[in-house]
Amino acid sequence: MSDVLQTILSHKSVRSFTSERLREEQIKELVSAAQAASTSSFLQAYSIIGVSDPLVKKELSTYAGSQEYVVNNGHFFVFCADFYRHREMANNLRADISETIQGTEALLIGTIDASLAAQNLAIAAESMGLGICYIGGLRNNLAGVSASLGVPAHVLPLFGIAVGYPDKVNEKKPRLPFESVYHENRYNVDKGLLNAQLEEYDRTIQSYYVDRIENNRKTTWTEQATDKLRIPKRVYMKDFITQKGWAKH
Repeated sequence: MSDVLQTILSHKSVRSFTSERLREEQIKELVSAAQAASTSSFLQAYSIIGVSDPLVKKELSTYAGSQEYVVNNGHFFVFCADFYRHREMANNLRADISETIQGTEALLIGTIDASLAAQNLAIAAESMGLGICYIGGLRNNLAGVSASLGVPAHVLPLFGIAVGYPDKVNEKKPRLPFESVYHENRYNVDKGLLNAQLEEYDRTIQSYYVDRIENNRKTTWTEQATDKLRIPKRVYMKDFITQKGWAKH
């Protein structure tokens, strides 16, 4: 097994970091790794905002549900879908791209580009012995996040990544079985097979939670996932995105 594959398969979210800050050289290496990711039509429709100011980190933590590892980490990165630079480029060339960058396809391009870049950064960080944790909770209050980070129109913060030296490492969570995720040629809609796979996975997750050193629980994955989806979250999102010039058609 290659070192890269071993790093990927060994991933664990880290939610407790030491006080050691990342060096400028490390930050540049991580961003360079992010930039090496694939990008739709070479548009590079994303930006990364590094947050080192403790006060800004505290604001972002409040928006994200007061998660302390948003404040206490080696460095905090916010990934944004970004067509601001494209708008300015077009203005310089006296071209009108407003209809394109206001479309849902542009939102998808920016989101996908940012996500690909983020995962490159995450893998690079873990290969350097650092820990990472994605922070989707920033989307609880995108108006506040946007104000704290001073983002212009056509820049949409999507999520953060806390990076740093692990103070404590969690156990690795078992993922869904290969057969549940991978479909050959056509999507498999065999409900009997799906239910059997989910029952097996529930037993695996229950065993994991029972054996977990901290915060052990008895819930199954299907119960946990269903509970998370039972009540819609962030229902303001569509209106906010549209007001900011995204997904108008």
